[in-house]
Amino acid sequence: MKRSRNFRLSIEILAEHKLRTLLSTSGIVVGVAAVVIMVATGRGAERSVLQRIQAMGTDLLVVNAGQALPTAGRQRQGTAVTTLTPADAEAIVEASSSVLRAAGAQSKKMTVRWEEETANTMVVGLAPGGFGIRNIGLAAGRVYDETEERGMRRVAVVGPTVVANLFLGRDPIGAAMRIGRVPFEVIGVAAPKGVDQSGLDQDDVIYIPLATAMRRVLNVIYVASIYVQARGSGALDVAEADIRALLRERHRLDRAGKRDDFTIENQATILAAERGTARTMTSLVGSVAAISLLVGGIGILAVMLISVRERRHEIGLRRAVGAKRRDVASQFLAEALIVAAAGGGAGLLVGVGGAYAVARFGAWAAALSWEPAALALGASAAIGTLFGFYPALQAARLEPIDALRAE
Repeated sequence: MKRSRNFRLSIEILAEHKLRTLLSTSGIVVGVAAVVIMVATGRGAERSVLQRIQAMGTDLLVVNAGQALPTAGRQRQGTAVTTLTPADAEAIVEASSSVLRAAGAQSKKMTVRWEEETANTMVVGLAPGGFGIRNIGLAAGRVYDETEERGMRRVAVVGPTVVANLFLGRDPIGAAMRIGRVPFEVIGVAAPKGVDQSGLDQDDVIYIPLATAMRRVLNVIYVASIYVQARGSGALDVAEADIRALLRERHRLDRAGKRDDFTIENQATILAAERGTARTMTSLVGSVAAISLLVGGIGILAVMLISVRERRHEIGLRRAVGAKRRDVASQFLAEALIVAAAGGGAGLLVGVGGAYAVARFGAWAAALSWEPAALALGASAAIGTLFGFYPALQAARLEPIDALRAE
C-alpha cells in the first residue's frame, strides 16, 4: 500500500475521533509550549543580567576596601579597612602599563533637600574619570572636571530617580540643593542605567567630586572603591596581578606577611560566572519543562494502544485482503506522527505567543530563538515515533484470523 494512501487514511481515522485526537495532541501542545516559553524567559533573564554587567564596562576592575577581621576570637561587626586612598588610584595608573585610568569613589546614603522636598538617596563621591570608566552617560547638563575636583567645588550630577523623587520631575539644572548641611549646585543629569545585577536602582544616586565628598561631606581620608579601566578585556588578568602586587607593597602587607586588606572584582570573571549560572538555570528550567513532552508521549501511547484494541477487526480485515504487516505498522505509526506533529506545531504557536505575552505584560524579559523551537519540534516528532512504535508493532503482529474473531 502506498504511503500517501496510508497518510490520507490516517488523517480520516483521526478526524473521525476528534475528542480522542484532541486529548492525545494536548499533551504535546503543552510540552512544546512550556519548553519554548521557559527557555525564552530564561534566555531573556540571562541577556538582561549580562547587559547590566556589560553596561559597567567589560574592561573594568573594581578594587574594594576589605573588612577588618575580628580579633582574639571575639565576635564583633567587621569594619571597613581605611587604607585605600586616592593616592592608590594614581599609583595604579603610573605603575601598570595594562591600566588606562583609575578613579576613586566613596559613598553614603544621605538625606538631600531641595526647597520643601527631601529624599534619602545614595551620595557618591567620584573622581571625574569615573564617569568614563563606569560608562555613566548624561541626559542633560555636564559633568564636573578636574579643576572642580581639585578646587573641591560643590557641584553635583543627579540620577533620573532623584529628579523624579526630589525635584518632582522638574528640570534640576542650576538648582541649589543641600546634601546634609552642605549646599550644592546641580550641573547635570545622568542617563538612565536601570537596576544592577543585585537589583539596586543605579539611578537613585547623586555624584559629587571625590575631594568635595571626602573633605566637606563625609569627612574621611580614605575611599571605599577604586574603579580601574584596563587597556582592553585581554589585559584584565595582567592588570589585576599588577594592582594586587602594587597595593600589597604600598600597604606594607608583604613585610608583615598579612592577607590582602582589599578585594579585586574582575568584570570578565564576573561576566563569565553570571553567563555560566544563567545558562545552567536556563537548561534546568528547559529540562523541567521538557518533562511535559514525555507526559504527552505517554498520552499518545495510551491512545494508540486503545485504538489498536478497538480496531482489531479492521486490522484483521486489511490483513485478510492482502495488506502486509509493514502496511499496518506504517499506518499506526503515521497516525502517531500526525498527532505529534500537529501538537508540536500548535505548541510552537502557543509558546511564541506566550513568550511575547511574558515579554510585553510580565515582569520578565523573553528572548526567542530558533534553536529551542526547532529542538522542541524535533523532540515532539521523536516522541511521536518512539511512543507510536510499540502500538504500531502490536497492530502489525496481529494474525488475521485472531483479529477477525475479535468482532
